[in-house]
Amino acid sequence: VAILMVLLQSCTSAREMAYITDAERDSAQQILSTYANSIHPGDQLYIYVYSETPESVIPFNQETHTLVAETNRLNNVDTTHMAVRQVQETATQNYLNLSRSVPGYLVDEAGTIIFPILGKLTVSGLTYDSLAHVIEQCLIQEGYLKDPLVTVIPMNFRVSVMGEVNRPQELHITGERLTILEALAMCGDLTLYGQRENITVVRSKKGIATPITIDLTKKTIFNSEVYYLQSNDIIYVEPNKQKKRSAQVDENWPKYASFGFSLAVAIYTIGQANTVLWRRL
Repeated sequence: VAILMVLLQSCTSAREMAYITDAERDSAQQILSTYANSIHPGDQLYIYVYSETPESVIPFNQETHTLVAETNRLNNVDTTHMAVRQVQETATQNYLNLSRSVPGYLVDEAGTIIFPILGKLTVSGLTYDSLAHVIEQCLIQEGYLKDPLVTVIPMNFRVSVMGEVNRPQELHITGERLTILEALAMCGDLTLYGQRENITVVRSKKGIATPITIDLTKKTIFNSEVYYLQSNDIIYVEPNKQKKRSAQVDENWPKYASFGFSLAVAIYTIGQANTVLWRRL
């Protein structure tokens, strides 16, 4: 009976493991959602200004202040006895170490940042591309640069995944693009007990936590507003009915059943032995 129950449970779980079951294979599905995320208070931004005249952008880049000082220090180092390759490797490693230590710009509660020379900028509600365009226009209009090219990248893009996944965790993403399928894959996919028809994404909208449901078995997933995730989204994978039922039962019941079966066999065997013995007597 125990073996039969396990087999039935396995069959039920296997039927519920498929994704996007209503789409024909090799068919194209248009993605209507967008990943143009907007900036919110608490975000940390990496902003880099590029120009064909590198000296002109030094005041606007956090890392170049440190890199200039480091470059001057390296220029004063006696490299006579150092191979050219070694000097290049040293300079490259120093650049990588410094770029990792850039603090970025933290968006305050008022939705603003303090940018060098330009001062206070309101960035909340803007996308990363639109903020880059705003900074470029300010630099041109103020006469600081003629050909600026600005890059804005989020530094603290994080998504929390909890529930019936193999590795629940908080994901820290480099960049701004992450789909819900990619996030679940990074957590080792759903467990056998994860309910694929009822995934909940909790998203903060203007300070209000809004739960949004998505069905991973339907092709409508590509049209969902949560197909592309935003920073601070929370993904919750609900357990299926089978897991909910098992949660109400003692998980040690197989051990108890095995012990009871063994005890019953032992009692029966002893009883049969006693019957044979009494008959002989």
